[in-house]
Amino acid sequence: MKRYEVRYLASARNDLYDLLSFLAEKESPTRASNVLEHIRKLCADLESTPERGHVPPELDEMGSRKFLELHFKPYRIIYQISAPVVYIHLVCDDRRDMQSLLRSRILSPDR
Repeated sequence: MKRYEVRYLASARNDLYDLLSFLAEKESPTRASNVLEHIRKLCADLESTPERGHVPPELDEMGSRKFLELHFKPYRIIYQISAPVVYIHLVCDDRRDMQSLLRSRILSPDR
């Protein structure tokens, strides 16, 4: 079985930090820890099964099919496979304006 290395881009690490800080403050440190554990597990599983995700519908509508996503509701993990590496680009709450977020963070010309 082919193995991939999973790398978090700096922007995704910042997303996680912001998300966990928010959850720890607004809900509880336990909730933040639980969310982090689940997200890390999903990302770690990409080492062996990166193709299991699906194209985010917002990106599909914009004509981009090179990114995939996984869910830990209501959170989304947007990533790209570039063998032998899986790059985690974005970790966010699905209740955000995803169209704008994906356009600015994933499809921006400086990427």
